[in-house]
Order: sequence, then C-alpha cells, then structure tokens
Amino acid sequence: MNILNIDLHCDLLHYLLGSNSTIDDKEIGCSLPYLKEGNVMLQVMAIYAGTGTGSTAEGKKQSQLFSDLIKNENFFFFDGDDYKNEENKNKVGVIASIENGSAFCDETESLDSGFKNLETIIENTQKVFYIGLTHHTENRFGGGNNSEAGLKDDGKVLIDYIADRKIAIDLAHTSDQLAYDIFNYIDQRNFSIPVLASHSNYRTVCKNKRNLPDELAKEVINRNGLIGLNFIKDYVDFEHPERLYEHIQYGLDLGAEDNIAYGADYFYWKDHPDKSRHPFFFPEHSNASVYPAINDEIEKRFSTEIVEKISHNNALNFIERIYK
Repeated sequence: MNILNIDLHCDLLHYLLGSNSTIDDKEIGCSLPYLKEGNVMLQVMAIYAGTGTGSTAEGKKQSQLFSDLIKNENFFFFDGDDYKNEENKNKVGVIASIENGSAFCDETESLDSGFKNLETIIENTQKVFYIGLTHHTENRFGGGNNSEAGLKDDGKVLIDYIADRKIAIDLAHTSDQLAYDIFNYIDQRNFSIPVLASHSNYRTVCKNKRNLPDELAKEVINRNGLIGLNFIKDYVDFEHPERLYEHIQYGLDLGAEDNIAYGADYFYWKDHPDKSRHPFFFPEHSNASVYPAINDEIEKRFSTEIVEKISHNNALNFIERIYK
C-alpha cells in the first residue's frame, strides 16, 4: 500500500546540533531521504535537552533549527489541511514538540524565565504540538521514567500555564506516578488538555518502564489520546522484530483501534555509550523508509481500515481536535 504516514516523534533537531550534521545524513533513521522514501506526510520534530547545565540553550537552538527547517524547500509547517495542497505534495510536513521541560526551564532559573523561554520556542516554531514534562530522570516538574517521583509544584504551574494553549501533554517519559498525578490534576482543575504517549509500547508485551502499564494505556484510550508505536528494540522485544505486531494486537485488545499511531523514536544512536544495545533498531524497523513494508504487514495481519488508522488517520483526528 502506498499510503501516507505520520510519525509522532523523532530526534532530528537534536542531531542537527552537531556541526557537520545535515538533514540528508543517512546516519539517522529520520533523515530527509528516508522520510521521503517512507511517504511520511508529517514528522513531529522533538526539541530535546537532558536535565542539567545548558539545557535551555539547547532547547532554544533547536527551535531555531526548526524555524530554518520550515524554510527549506523539502519541508512545510503542518497546520491542519496543508498536506492536501498541491504545492506540498512532495514535501514533508513538520510540527515541533518538546521532550523534557528542561529544554525551556532548567533546575536553577525562575519559572517566569522558563516560561519566557517557552514563548521564544513557540514563536520560533509557530506551534508546539505537545510537551513532555520529564525525560529519563527526575526534574523540577516531576519524575521521569527511571524515577518514582510524581507531579511536583512546578509541574502543576506548568500544566496551569498550558491549559488553554491547545498543547497536549506527552506521557512517553513520565514515571507511572507522574502520569497518574497528571491525570488527577487535569481532572481536579477541570482542564480539557489532550494527552498522548508519543513513543511508548505496552509493558505487558515487553517489560520496560518506558512502556505503558495497562491502567495508563486504558486511561489514554479513555481520553481519546494517542499511543505511538516505538520501534526501538528495548521496547519491542530484544530478539524478535515481529513482536511489534503483538504490541498492535495488544493495543487493539485494550480498545485502542482509534488511538494507535506511529512514534518510531528515530535518533542518532551510534555514539551511545552502552554498546550492548547496538544497534538500537532491528533492520526491519531501522529507518523511515520501512513504513510501506510495515503498512503492508499490518494490512495482511489486520485490515485495510486498521492500517489506515495507525499510519495516519488516528493522528490526523487527534491533531484536528487540538487545532479546533
């Protein structure tokens, strides 16, 4: 099937911070040639910075890189129905997201200063699709996926700040406690903030803290959110690439037919210090050019309707609700 694809998360912007890195580098699975070969109509570009010194400078630099990207003849800023325009037919749509609140507010600066940084990022990117409060570790906003901490006071202020901004909250790197606390706080405040897990699979299928336990997956589904299939081996299966389809089946069994999307999580992994994890992706999932083959397999195992939902329709419907 030659259908359009949407991916909810990649780290191309962080890769482009490297002095010799370009959008055409086939060293990273979400480079332009792979995106085009994979018929990607929309790629969400994460602005990522680890918690620590210099995080906000990295965040702002990546927002400027995004600003440059949408001026490139191969990309366009995705703002609803733009992909239908003839002028964008052979281009890749992009929206920015923020992976880790430390990208706009480090551990030492005031929240007021952090929010000014966030406004700069929004100005540079035109729109931020979603914000993840944390990454792997704990920060001022709450607990990351490798911690036990929940929602902190600064995290509550951040949720208050974005509540009417049409920005979703991403649960891909939260601790379980933080995710539960976010849901509870949203409900207590009667906010209608969209939620998603942009690049997470199912913990019952593959036991990893980055994957969603059933209770959280069901809560995302109940709130009409998205769960983006992550292609990294650690979250699929260490030995069997075909178990990606077990994650899909498990999601369907939980009732996620209208919630599953792609969130491949392509990043530059070749300098990662843990060599035991190399390569991070199976050959079958190694870069964005594989989407047509995965779509064919989903159609074969499930149905045409399911592959159209997972490849783009579920994500489009979610985005349309946010943009309204």
